Amino acid sequence: SITISLPSSRKCCSNSNLTNSYLVTPGDVITEDTDYMRGHGTYSIEGGEGDKLHSSVAGVVERINKLICVRALKTRFTGEVGDIVVGRVKEVQQKRWKVETNSRLDSILQLSSVNLPGGELRRRSATDELNMREYLNEGDLISAEVQQVNSDGILSLHTRSLRYGKLSQGCCVVVSPSLIKRRKNHIHNLPCGASIILANNGFVWIHPSRSECDKDADGGFLISNEAINYDEREIICRLRNCVKCLAHRNVILFDTSVLYAYEASLPYKVSVVM
Repeated sequence: SITISLPSSRKCCSNSNLTNSYLVTPGDVITEDTDYMRGHGTYSIEGGEGDKLHSSVAGVVERINKLICVRALKTRFTGEVGDIVVGRVKEVQQKRWKVETNSRLDSILQLSSVNLPGGELRRRSATDELNMREYLNEGDLISAEVQQVNSDGILSLHTRSLRYGKLSQGCCVVVSPSLIKRRKNHIHNLPCGASIILANNGFVWIHPSRSECDKDADGGFLISNEAINYDEREIICRLRNCVKCLAHRNVILFDTSVLYAYEASLPYKVSVVM
């Protein structure tokens, strides 16, 4: 048998409920109070219902003083200054690289915003511009930090810290950016023997742990092509499956949740944890 429910109008949420976050769908009335200001993800109808504030997207209602906005549950990455991102180089242009970072527009990495091999500090010359493909080429996966958000929405990245640079010998998992919990640190060395980058743009990079001396020596450009042993590959695969399971259940991803999921999966084989 099939159960069909007839459509019914939802009750308008009271002003007391605006202090708590709750879910809304497009067209829902958020409030009828005229004291609140309209923010992103909301609209008002001119005419008879001009006093009512409606939701234009499906998401969570957030209130900042008198400003009401709706944060969409699934959307493209909207970067902020200081966000950690993992992206793939799409094109090498004059004195800059175009990077795909799961945002509405491609991000930009300037030649002056990267560390030279070996961490050398000097002005970029014409020789450096000719050798740009030796630093980063099309298809390379990199980790970077958002330096600036331009007026047109394009993100300007930088890799001046030795924590950032070219990525290799690992596994990349793409999840929704809304599942990544904003923390002070998004790069973690897990006690299981692997490291994980929970980037704000929804790209999760898992790779074997490296010593700090190796990171400082290469300047973020040289990659190691040494074979990874079976135990490290199994740890990476198990962490990858745990991240996919948590994302499938819409669980917020941060170092503690991933580590708890990894420890809970140890009694099972890697192929079973899916």
